Amino acid sequence: MPKYLLRLLCFTMILGALPVIVIGSVSYTIASRDIEQKVRESNLQILHQTQMRVEQVLRSLQLSSIQYVNSPLVLRAMKQPLDSSEFQEIRDLTSGFNNLQAVTSIDQAYLVNLDEDWVVSMRSFGKLSDFSIRDRIGTYLTYTNSLFWVTQNKSSAKESVPVSAGMGEALTEQAQPPTLISSDNVVSMVFKIPMVPTNVKPKGFLVIDIADAELSSFLSRNPNSGDLYVLDQDQQYFLNDTNYGSKYDQLNKDIQEKVQMSGESQGFFSAEVEDKPVAVSYRQSPLNGWLYVSVVSLGQITAQSQKIAVVTGVATLIMLCVTGLVAIYGSRRMYSPISRLLQFTKGLDSPLPPAGRRQDEFIYIEERLSTLFSSEQTMREQMKGQHVHLQEFFMTKLLTGKISEEDFRYQGELYDFPTGWSHLGVLMLQIDTLEGTRYEEKDRDLLLFAVNNMVGELLPSEIRFTPVMLDDAQVTVLASSLKDELQLKEWMHKQADWIRERVVTYLNLPVSIGISRAYSSIGATPRAYQESREALQGRVSLGSRIILHYEDIQPRGQMEAALYTQLRMIEDQLASALKQGDEEKTDMYFRQYLGLLADKKLHFSEYPVIMVQLLSRVYQLVQEQGGDVAEVLGEKASMAYLLKLSTLDEMTSWFRKRLFLPVIRFWREQEESQYMNIARRMIRLIEERYDRDLSLEACAEELNFHPVYLSRVFKKEAGVNFTEYLAEYRMEKAKTWLQTTDLKIAEIAEKLNYTNPTAFIRTFRKITGTTPGKYREQQR
Repeated sequence: MPKYLLRLLCFTMILGALPVIVIGSVSYTIASRDIEQKVRESNLQILHQTQMRVEQVLRSLQLSSIQYVNSPLVLRAMKQPLDSSEFQEIRDLTSGFNNLQAVTSIDQAYLVNLDEDWVVSMRSFGKLSDFSIRDRIGTYLTYTNSLFWVTQNKSSAKESVPVSAGMGEALTEQAQPPTLISSDNVVSMVFKIPMVPTNVKPKGFLVIDIADAELSSFLSRNPNSGDLYVLDQDQQYFLNDTNYGSKYDQLNKDIQEKVQMSGESQGFFSAEVEDKPVAVSYRQSPLNGWLYVSVVSLGQITAQSQKIAVVTGVATLIMLCVTGLVAIYGSRRMYSPISRLLQFTKGLDSPLPPAGRRQDEFIYIEERLSTLFSSEQTMREQMKGQHVHLQEFFMTKLLTGKISEEDFRYQGELYDFPTGWSHLGVLMLQIDTLEGTRYEEKDRDLLLFAVNNMVGELLPSEIRFTPVMLDDAQVTVLASSLKDELQLKEWMHKQADWIRERVVTYLNLPVSIGISRAYSSIGATPRAYQESREALQGRVSLGSRIILHYEDIQPRGQMEAALYTQLRMIEDQLASALKQGDEEKTDMYFRQYLGLLADKKLHFSEYPVIMVQLLSRVYQLVQEQGGDVAEVLGEKASMAYLLKLSTLDEMTSWFRKRLFLPVIRFWREQEESQYMNIARRMIRLIEERYDRDLSLEACAEELNFHPVYLSRVFKKEAGVNFTEYLAEYRMEKAKTWLQTTDLKIAEIAEKLNYTNPTAFIRTFRKITGTTPGKYREQQR
């Protein structure tokens, strides 16, 4: 068997068998734990159900007893002495005890009046001093609560009522007086009457005894829950019919310590009782402090998991056999590519492989592929040169919100970003303007690139992330360990001032820097980026060459209606000046417009809105003359270009150069074109109607213009007034007819719409300097 095939087979066996063994072990462990968990939850549930059953009875009895204690009958009886002659009242009191029997079986109940020294029970009546329970009542005075529970009253012996305590004939007829306390193992519920504060002696007590056997009937007897018993507040057994002796004494102490230390009312833990492991579940009642305890042997719990262990073992063996078969088959299949690769690499070298290489296939393959590894190393060196570009790309995604905090924590270490910072801040640098500098607009991107390189060299890598160019700005994320907000703000301002100073010194370039608020979560970087951009917008109202913090931007106010009205009036005057082509008035009204904005000290965010309104008004002027905005004003006069302007000086210069001057030229051209069109139409009317009665008023009615306006337009375009041009045109027609026809002078005058030949001759002589007759003779 080939060397590597054997190794591959062994490795595959180990690789396949190990998960099977691990999975089998883990499955058994998990199953055992699940069973133990289920048993624990089941025991806790049984304890909870047992507690709820017992407490439901006790609470119901408690509520009924409270109603009895607060009844007018009891309250009245506690204020007066009582003897055996008051048979009806004693019967009424005992009948109340009988009503309590509806809740549960009561072993005994008695009402004690300390001040009047009498006792009324379910079966007897007498003076308190005649019974030995006075000692027991005395111990009740030491309790601070108005309602409390007493268990294991073995000290209270059975006491008979003396003959003097009989209740009339009904009592004396009994053969023996009834006992006051009928059982040694009872749970007593004691009410102070009235339910007074702890520092006031009560007038009496209501004591209700419930036999332990009665409450024991509510305990669960499920064999799977083990030993279940109840402890009172003194850690004494009761309510159980099994005598555990001292078996669980140490366990009970452990439970009490866990309850006191943890403060939790329920729990589960493992312990040893008589050298046997057990699982203990416990719950403490908030009603009376009793502890409900369940003790189950761990052997009983794990017995159920033995079947799982057997099934798991068998399944593991079967899977190991299957794994062995698959390993043999798979190893051969996996070795076949190595064999083919070995044959291929041998072919690369020579038909016959050199001696010695047949012993180790991979050494031979390694030698043949060494050239590929060297090529890979060369590629790695080239990738290092792209590391900076990858950093910039990562920062661009971070600033635009395309990187989550989880991605940053993973990839940030790869790019050697600062660590150990407590706060971050974003600096955004923008070029204020290129006008008045030695640079042109086409140099803006190159200048930003130069500034970005300068920032990378000026600031140490420990306090900044990789600087990037984003849109029309240079952006830098600063990292600082400072925690004081004021110190942090001063530190970021200092870094921004240092950058601006160096840019002015080396590039002589006017720039402004916006600074965001400090933040601690890397996920807030996109918001901080927007804050730095908003801070730079303050240049509109504050000017250029400044450093602006986001916190220092004034809150936005509302534009007054009066201001809007004034701006509209100046807009109308400005539009009128543009129509008239008056550059001086246009510039004057625009200065008034800007001055009004400056006086009102508007927030910087209002400027773009107002400027867009003015831009729309200028667009409207172009459209009124039938012009196309893009053709008349050009691409740089668009609204998008206006919104890119960051300072008021840039906006002012842009309006004057890109809007006002082109609009004035356009209006002049359109007006001249309109004048020429009107003049042509009037000349056409003259050519068509020269032989009819034609006047300036007739032309005005035909062309739908005022006669005075037509006279001014015709004079400007033709150089002569309308009447003179009409006369000259008619005389030119007369010359043609005189030369080419034999029409008489009178006939020509009639054809030219002259009323008499004399007026025609006078006009002809005035224009040509000779009479029509002489003109005909001269031309012939």
